[in-house]
Amino acid sequence: MLGIVMKIGYPCINRGIGCTANSTFRLASYSEERLVQKVESNLRCLVKILQYNVQNGFYFFRISSNLIPFASHPVCTFDWARQFRGQFKKVGEFITEHDIRISMHPDQFVLINALKEDVVERSVRELDYHCTVLDKMGLDGTAKIQIHVGGVYGDKRSAMDRFTERHNSLNESLKRRLVIENDDRSYSLKDCLSVHEKIGIPIIFDAFHHQCLNNGETLRHGFELAASTWKESDGVPMVDYSSQQRGQRIGSHAKTLNIAVFRKFLQKTRGLDFDVMLEIKDKETSALKALRILREYQNGKEINLVA
Repeated sequence: MLGIVMKIGYPCINRGIGCTANSTFRLASYSEERLVQKVESNLRCLVKILQYNVQNGFYFFRISSNLIPFASHPVCTFDWARQFRGQFKKVGEFITEHDIRISMHPDQFVLINALKEDVVERSVRELDYHCTVLDKMGLDGTAKIQIHVGGVYGDKRSAMDRFTERHNSLNESLKRRLVIENDDRSYSLKDCLSVHEKIGIPIIFDAFHHQCLNNGETLRHGFELAASTWKESDGVPMVDYSSQQRGQRIGSHAKTLNIAVFRKFLQKTRGLDFDVMLEIKDKETSALKALRILREYQNGKEINLVA
């Protein structure tokens, strides 16, 4: 038996319930009225997704960055945090009541180590938006915002130094939520650990990225190194999980869960305590398979599930 209570989740979109919490619109058609309509719809759908997740045993979810369209864009001067404070509070109460783990993951254009100051300013505004969402929901410091270290810009050491300097200038509410993850091309787990040593930022262990880019650490040892960066106030360490899509470039995420590979992943991490985010393209379909496998492991049964 695993001896742990692992939370399994999937990111942003449920493909089966006919409701999306990341609906947006074109910048050219921006209006406060349209923004309000989209946010109200997104929040309603977020609640439906969370209800579905609880009913099906998923207690980890990544909220879409598009929950509030254009929230960090200069065009948006509307006080959306005040307008929707009641809805945020209710969503947060549902999350807390059911002990759901929450994360958010801004896109790849969030680069606090960028060379251009305007890129850094936009990135910080976007991070502040994510933090405000989680704060308004009343969620504690275990609800995380994950980013990559960023670009290399021809000098990785200088790029890492810029990251640490800019991280130190962020507000405390954001810093308590911010985590970094190892990526598949530029910043390995070892690089992330170097950043952590300077500023104490926790590291989300991306198991698939580690397979693509590492310094010889095994999967289990890599997780143990990343887990050591998490404090009690950060909650149980988070792990991103996927596998290689056959026939695609190295680093391409699988379209559906590879049962055999996931079983090996559970075997290699047996006894370790973490929550796992399945970055698999068919979302809750694969999450249902993964949850069934996990429950069979926890019950000490032989697994005979096939893809």
